[in-house]
Formats: sequence, C-alpha cells, structure tokens
Amino acid sequence: MSDSEDYEYEYDESDQEAMDDGGDDEEQSFEYESDEDQPADGNLENAYYDAKSERDAEELDAARETFENVVRMEVEQNRNAAGVGDGDDEDGAREEDDAMDVESSSGVARRLTPLKYHGEWSYKAIKQLVKLHLRSLDGRQVMKDYSRMLRVASSPDAAISPNALEKGVNGMLDRVSNLVSNAAAASAEDENGDPRALARNVYDLTLDAFHPSTGISPNERLWFKTNLKYGQLLYEMNETAKLQMVIRDLLLSSGQPTDILEGNISSSASNMDGTNNTTGGTHVMEIAALQIQLYSRLKDTKKLRAAYHRAMSVRGGIPHPRTLALIQELGGKMHMSQRNFNDASQAFFQAFKSYDEAGDRSRLRCLKYLVMASMLHASSINPFDSHEARAHRDDPEIVAMTNLVHAFHNDDIRKFERILKKNEGRLMDDEFVREHVADLLRTIRTQVIVRNIGPYTRIRLSRIARDLNDIPVEDVESLLVSLILDGKLEGHIDQVNGILVKKAQDAGAEKEGNGANAANPADGDGSVESRNIASLDQLTAALEHLTGVISKVGGKGASSFHQQVMQ
Repeated sequence: MSDSEDYEYEYDESDQEAMDDGGDDEEQSFEYESDEDQPADGNLENAYYDAKSERDAEELDAARETFENVVRMEVEQNRNAAGVGDGDDEDGAREEDDAMDVESSSGVARRLTPLKYHGEWSYKAIKQLVKLHLRSLDGRQVMKDYSRMLRVASSPDAAISPNALEKGVNGMLDRVSNLVSNAAAASAEDENGDPRALARNVYDLTLDAFHPSTGISPNERLWFKTNLKYGQLLYEMNETAKLQMVIRDLLLSSGQPTDILEGNISSSASNMDGTNNTTGGTHVMEIAALQIQLYSRLKDTKKLRAAYHRAMSVRGGIPHPRTLALIQELGGKMHMSQRNFNDASQAFFQAFKSYDEAGDRSRLRCLKYLVMASMLHASSINPFDSHEARAHRDDPEIVAMTNLVHAFHNDDIRKFERILKKNEGRLMDDEFVREHVADLLRTIRTQVIVRNIGPYTRIRLSRIARDLNDIPVEDVESLLVSLILDGKLEGHIDQVNGILVKKAQDAGAEKEGNGANAANPADGDGSVESRNIASLDQLTAALEHLTGVISKVGGKGASSFHQQVMQ
C-alpha cells in the first residue's frame, strides 16, 4: 500500500499468466540471438507451453513433470554452454539434493544461496510448480519450489528483472493470503495441510531472502512491502504477538521509535513528513495503519490515540487511498468510543471519500457509520445532502439508513423503531452498529420528550411512555433524570403520582430588591452547577443587604430596626 502502488484489478488466472509470459516474450523480441542458440530456446519455450496446456487440461501430474523437464533442459543447456561437465561443479550439479535449502537434515535453518545455470525459463517453470503445489496445499513441496524460485531469481545467470521478480513474489504472497482467507471463511482447514502455517513459512522465507542486509537478494523496498502484507495477514489471523514483532521491524527500518508513546510525534515525523522524503512520510502512515488496527483490537486507547495522531500529523505522504481510509475509519471508531460524535462524523466522512476514491465497497460501511454518528450528534444536517453520499442513498445496503435519517429528523419514533425491526438482520450483522443502537434509540427518545412536553407544566409519565411507543415508565424516568441533570429540563419528578412537574418560566422573575440584583440562571449554560452558583449569589446578596441595614440602625429602637429590615 505504498505511494507507488497502483490500483489492483482482478484478472482471470489464465489471463494474468498470459500477461506475465507475454511481457517476458516481448522483452525477448528485442534481443537478437545467434542461430545456434535459437533452436534450444525454442525447445524450452515449446516445452513450457506444453506444460501449461497440460495444466489447463487438468493433467496435473504430467504438467509437473514437464515443468521439471524444462528446468533440467535449461540447466543442461547452460552448463554445456559454459563448458562444465556433470562432475565439474558441485554447486550446479547437485541441484536436486540442495533444492530445498530452507533447513538442513538436522532441522537447523540454512541461508539461501543462488542456483547456477538456471535461466528465465527455469524461473517461470518453477513459479508454475509453486502454483500447482498451492492448489493441492502440499506445504513441503510449496516450500521446496518456492525456495528454488527465490534462489533462481537471485542468480545473475537468470537475469530476472526487478519488476518481474516483484510481480512474481507479490503474486505468490497474494495466493497464500487468499488460502488463509478462504480457509477462515470455510471455518475449516484442508485435510492436506494448515494454510496458516504455510502462510507463515512462505512469508518468513520471503523476508529472509530480501532482507536489506542479510538476504540472498537484498531489496529494501520489496522487504518493506512484504512486511506490510505480512502484518495485515497476521492481523486477520489474530496473531497479535507476531504482528507486534513485524511492526517493530518496520519501525526500526524507518527510523521511528518502537514505543508509540516515546518522544513526541513531531520529532519523529520531522524526518518523515514528506517535505524532503515523500516515501518516508508514506511509510509512517502505512506503519501507523497497522498499529491502529492492532491497538484497536487490543482496546489500548492510549496507544491507539497516539498512533492515530501520529498518522494525521504527517504532511507530504502519499499513501494508497485504502490506507488513508483505514486510518480514518478506525479513528472515527475511536472518537465514537469517547462519545465525540462530531469528530467521529468528520472522520467517517473522510474515510467514505477515500474508500470511494479507491473504488472499494467498504465505502458503504463507512457511510452507515457516518449516518449513525450524525444522528448521535443530533445534527440537523442530513449526511445525504453531500453530493458524494447522495449517489449512494438508493443503494440496497443504504436504503435502511436513509429511512432512519428521515424518521430521525422528523422525530417519528414509531417509524424509527419499525425500520430498525424490519432491517434487524442487515443492520445488526455489523457489530459496530449493534453497539450503538441503544444510543440511537435514547437520542431520538430524548428529542421526542423535549418536543412533546414543551406546552405543559405537568404531564403524566404514562403519557410520555405512550408517546415513546409504549416503553416502560422506568425508562421514561431514566430519560427525564438525564435531561434534568444535564440542565436541558427544569423541573422534578413526582414519583408517588407519576407526574413530571416543570418549573414555570416566569416564576419569581419580577421581584423587588434581591431579585433585581440576583444572578439569572438562564445567563449560564443551564447546568445544575450554574443554577447552584446563581442561588449562592442570591443568598450572598441577601446577607450583604442585612449587614448593611444593621450597621445603619446602630442604637435605634427595635421598632425602627424592624422597619429597616422589612424594607
């Protein structure tokens, strides 16, 4: 998900492979070779495409043998061209014994070494073998041939271009990740192996091969992107301990502190803010996206907030829109957990736009969250008034939310609850929406109460309960208590008779003396604290008046004193 990554489109497997092979052949068309070499290359090419034909015909065993034959033919051809006999070069002659250079017979891991005398046809054939083994989920054969593929790619004899190598490796990693996703969807493992273990082995081998300082083919860019893919896969597999190790490696490679709470964010971002290094700023945001996912799952609010603010403080980075959308979506959820619904609405709207830019269907999920946050904020602005959201208001997944917003703004509690009940499956399947449905109901019920009790000074709780679609009176009391404590309603509840008694608006407003100098509670914010302060001010003013009268009376008689006090 780096700044240079293009949008990904889905191709049929045969189409994708045809594009891969066609690209390689096109490059070859510009290379003029001698007449002596042409027949041998033609034989290799014919054998390779014969193997692909066998694979397409589901003759998998024959295809494997033909692909292996392509490798043997090219190795023999290159050895003969170099004047090397079968016993003259141990490194080249013992490929079969040394092909699985991942661990020794004693089980100790060994460092990969390049394979000699293998060319691009060997690379292509071995890549096809890995794909065949992935189809059967043969873990041992996958690791054997994938290690061969990496060793051939690192050999100068093969002359594999960096673009072809990156494309081939990313394709294999995507296939392995899809195996894990499919196994999770099926809630079962294949009888031939464990896709999760296979995925870990493939990713670990890839990271070892391209490590910037110790790899067989050092490639910092590919190593970084592989780590990002690995981190996302580990998150989906819920392996948080391993994910933390991957994030630590990424942070160290980009020069950031490994503890998100260490130092200040601006100092680390100053080296990565994109003013002098756009790629560095992009890396900061890509790593932060992994951190935000991790801390969100671990419910570590403090680190989640730090990671989110670090990502949002980066200037100049150009991450993929999906990366930016993911950061903003999880940031919106963080604001929702803190009941900061206004900031949550803004974050969800930005996430919606980023997903929409990437053409990702997740935009509909974020649009649901935006609508929910807007209602919880009790905003009078309809989210579907924006031209970006208006285009999706008639989508089958969004129609329910569109109707909810309409009922919410009209304070139609019955229609609101009817829509929730009718679309319970579609709405409640989302855990995040399900967590906030109770808050949505409380918000609209509060709005309905404030509107309905406006003309009255006394109203029965049972009447309010009927207006709220026959909810229990106990729930009505809870809502009224919240309104009174928040200063949105002045009055008290007569629990004996089940009556709400509102305070008259003009009571005591025109009093002489003390009333003229007393603080008006309405001048404050209407909270309980403001009313208490206003009452204390009135009491202080009365005491000051009494003290002044006593000092003026002095030695006068009791009757005179009484008259002064009564003034």
